[in-house]
Formats: sequence, C-alpha cells, structure tokens
Amino acid sequence: MLGLLMGFGAGTLISALAFELTEEAFTLGGADTVAAGLGIGALVYFAADRWLDHRGAAGRMRVDVDSSESTGMALLLGAVLDGIPESAVIGITVLEGEVSLPMLAAVFLSNLPEAVSSASSMRGQDHGQVLRRWLLVTLACALAAGLGYGLLDGASGDLVGFIEAFAGGAVLMTVADAMLPEARRLGGKAAGLLTTLGFALAYLLSTLD
Repeated sequence: MLGLLMGFGAGTLISALAFELTEEAFTLGGADTVAAGLGIGALVYFAADRWLDHRGAAGRMRVDVDSSESTGMALLLGAVLDGIPESAVIGITVLEGEVSLPMLAAVFLSNLPEAVSSASSMRGQDHGQVLRRWLLVTLACALAAGLGYGLLDGASGDLVGFIEAFAGGAVLMTVADAMLPEARRLGGKAAGLLTTLGFALAYLLSTLD
C-alpha cells in the first residue's frame, strides 16, 4: 500500500510540476529561465543528497532502514531537504491567487513514506525529543512556504520564474531518484499504474482550478 501511495504521489507531483509550476515559470521568465532553474535546482539537490547519503540517509525512502540514532537524524535532515522545495512551491502557488490542491496532495503523499522511515528508525528514543525534532521539520517547511510567498511578492517575472523552476528541479529529482524506485520496489508493477492515475487525476484537477 505504501508503494502504491508513493507511485500515486509521484504521478501527482509530475503533473503539478509540468502543468502548473513549469508552465507558470515559462510564462514569467521564458525558456532560458526555466532551463537554468531546473538544472541548477537539480544540481543543488543532487549535491545535498550525496552529502546526506554519506551521513546515513541513503535509504531514507525505505521503510526497512536500520534503527540507529545516527540514521534517524540523517533521515530527519533528508525530510527537511525534500520538504523545503516542495513547501516553497506551495508558497509560490499562493502568489497565483490560491493554493494548488493537486500540489498540496502530492506533497503530502510524497512525504508520507519518508516520515514513516524516519519515525520508525527513532523507536526507543525519548518520545519528547523525537516530537521536538519533527516540530523543527514542520517549522522549517512552514518557513519555506512563507518565504516562497513573502519574498517573491512583487519580484520580477524572471526571478519568480527562476525560483519556481529551481524548486521544480529539486522536486523532480526527489521523484526520479527516490520516490519512483521505492514505489516500484514496494508496490510492484501496479505502482506504475497508480503513477499514471495520479498524473491523470492531478491534471484533471488543474483544469478545474
């Protein structure tokens, strides 16, 4: 079930990125802005992801990680890394007049397995400390959403388009590098079907906005 949810979430994310975020970035900044933002966003995510891999977060999308404190902290940092660009995207969509429901649903589904992995690896630790750590993750993502909205209000089209594409590149890296492989591993071939259904549903919802 977790693999199928990941596949569905990946499909909704791809659709939201393609038909809302990237399209809006192109309208604001043009093709060169979109290409630069996607590429740089992917490279920054790649570098941060490699650093986390060396700290023990290589399997942060897996539900069968080792139950060690160091791994749990690395997974926590991974949740911040993956959550910040997604949260910034949510803040950016507010600038367009309303929160994108497909994007909101996609972000929820994409973060669920990573949260399960990290929380399960922290079993046996002080519960209060674990809850405080996750509160910090929540605050960091909320801050990213607020910055995505507050700092870009009134900014030039090129800047907003670049940041939208930058966040999109980081999110797309998350989908390709972590979500889809793990969805296939856990959910089998049916995960591909759910990915397509998620894509189709998110596209349909985007046309109704």
